[in-house]
Amino acid sequence: MYVAITAATLTLGGVLYALLRLLRGLSAAGRNLPVTADWIEDLSVERYRPMLRLLDSTELDGLGSQPGATPEAAAKLRSQRCRMFRGYLRSLSTDFGRICGAIKLLMVHSENDRPDLAAILIRQQFLFACGLLNAYCRLALFRFGLGGVDVTSLIGIFDDMRIELRNMMPAASAA
Repeated sequence: MYVAITAATLTLGGVLYALLRLLRGLSAAGRNLPVTADWIEDLSVERYRPMLRLLDSTELDGLGSQPGATPEAAAKLRSQRCRMFRGYLRSLSTDFGRICGAIKLLMVHSENDRPDLAAILIRQQFLFACGLLNAYCRLALFRFGLGGVDVTSLIGIFDDMRIELRNMMPAASAA
């Protein structure tokens, strides 16, 4: 019983540590921001659409059944896809951090207090960090052929905050 409690405590501690690192990384990503209308217009969910099909198991399984395909080649392809997916996750995380940093900057310089927006921002950052941690864990399992990775909720949170930032920009430029 003591071993089970120790293992559970260590696991929980590891998950909390990873979550705190992700949250800290998200807040640090927005320090040097090009908060301009052009920068905001360049942010697009379309940039991350390939993530939705990059790890499609039906495609990977179909390639494995082709003549001349070897298990080593399939493992190499899976590894390459996982590497590309991690790159997308890093980019998504950086962009999300920049969006949150820009919203914070606009909130500080705004004439109107928005405690509702501050609460939404904190909640969305927490949900994004949890989703990111989940995606990395699932990606590690996927690498070995177990399960899949669904990032639609991460992309949705990113898009919600991108829209919120875009809606704030006219108000900030008018002030």
